[in-house]
Amino acid sequence: MAKGTANGRTGWIVAALIVLVILVSTNTWNPFPGIWSWVSASQPLSSPNVAWQQRLGSGPQSVTIAGNAVVVEHRTSVEVRGISSGAQLWEKDFDWAAVAGEGLDSVVVVGELLRKGYEVLDPLTGIPRRTDDRAVAVWTYRNALLDVRCDDAKECQLSAWEPRGTSPMWTVDLPGVGFVLFADNPDLLDAKPLTTRRVEGGAGGPVLMPSLLGFPVDGKVRVVDTAAGRVVQDFEPDRHDRHVVVGGRVIRVEARSADGTCYFTVFATDPALQREVWRHEAVNLRTADGAGCAQREDPSGGQNVVVGVTADGREAVLDAYDGRVLWLGGHGDKLLAVDDQYALVRPSGGKAVTSYEFGVPKARWSYTTADPKAEASITRFAAIVAPEEPDRIVALSPSSGRPLADVRSSAKVLAVGPTGMIIGEQREIGFVPFAGASPPGSPGPPGSTPAPADTSLCDGPKEPLCGQDK
Repeated sequence: MAKGTANGRTGWIVAALIVLVILVSTNTWNPFPGIWSWVSASQPLSSPNVAWQQRLGSGPQSVTIAGNAVVVEHRTSVEVRGISSGAQLWEKDFDWAAVAGEGLDSVVVVGELLRKGYEVLDPLTGIPRRTDDRAVAVWTYRNALLDVRCDDAKECQLSAWEPRGTSPMWTVDLPGVGFVLFADNPDLLDAKPLTTRRVEGGAGGPVLMPSLLGFPVDGKVRVVDTAAGRVVQDFEPDRHDRHVVVGGRVIRVEARSADGTCYFTVFATDPALQREVWRHEAVNLRTADGAGCAQREDPSGGQNVVVGVTADGREAVLDAYDGRVLWLGGHGDKLLAVDDQYALVRPSGGKAVTSYEFGVPKARWSYTTADPKAEASITRFAAIVAPEEPDRIVALSPSSGRPLADVRSSAKVLAVGPTGMIIGEQREIGFVPFAGASPPGSPGPPGSTPAPADTSLCDGPKEPLCGQDK
């Protein structure tokens, strides 16, 4: 009896499918477009809803806010959308894109893989402002653009440009650099930022150009003073040590294996004077794993700070310029995020995210969440806290902890600007405005140069380069 019932049901299903095929083939009735529209319909990225939401043609490689524009980098194209509505302003076929400059004076730098040269485009119009056909590497900052041109493998020149400039500010030799322009911003010898799964690593946009940059050159390191536009040191690193150029210093990490563990010493030198300026014994910058002490990782930190662990297991933030301990955690405290001014910390056993300003002993503010594993990140414009169960994205003022935005969302924070943030999930992106933020002003006239950058943190908390003659 059961077998007969099953056969009867199968017969009805086959008959229904035959009728459906006939109806579709004769254009009498076709349910599939409606079903597909229902399946592929955009779901809200957050609750409450974002100010606008747009579906992209493909998942973005990167998203950057540039004044009134949102620059979206895809694998084989670059598109720009207006920040007020998300409407597409233009799209071009390029393999990579990066943003230089700040605010309304930003530019979009684009190029093609395995091909020399790049173009500097106006973000709102896509019109080229400058074209280069020789560069093999490009770096983009808030106050400058760097490129490298090579006459041959041993003769290269590094040039610095204002983002909207038409002639270089300075040029220095960079022999044997050996870069191939697979994309923008090749790795240099610097500290890596602390990252989190819910916030894109470059969400805050371009950073200020550091006062010193370390370029790997044919097995050696050339240190360039970017303020003066001159080479200040060349050295050949020991293959057992780890070197980075951070906060106006060349930092060397020495690891020694003994007693089944690693012993670390951190040295910092002034490359212009060729002398040691500070050292720390028994501070682990997490450059090595295991008792073998092979250093394969760069230290974490910001442009002017490095993050380490003391001998008694407490996390610490060091001023790269003078070696001061800017923040020292208690046992069990977890450092979540850091920049050159603030540290975001989860106290031991707690569910709060606490902010500390370097040089100030007491906490600036604290945000309590029900999730003891809530992630956090810090940008120039907002500190982001991302709890789960349920998923939320909370944006807070870095200085005061004042709430800027609070939405329920499982999306990732892709970009953060002065007036809000772009969040995204797969092909969907949307704009979450900040409470009390005013919209950007009007762009300057064509050919204008950017306003002077904020130099309140020119080169770390000690500000060694601000207002001083070199």
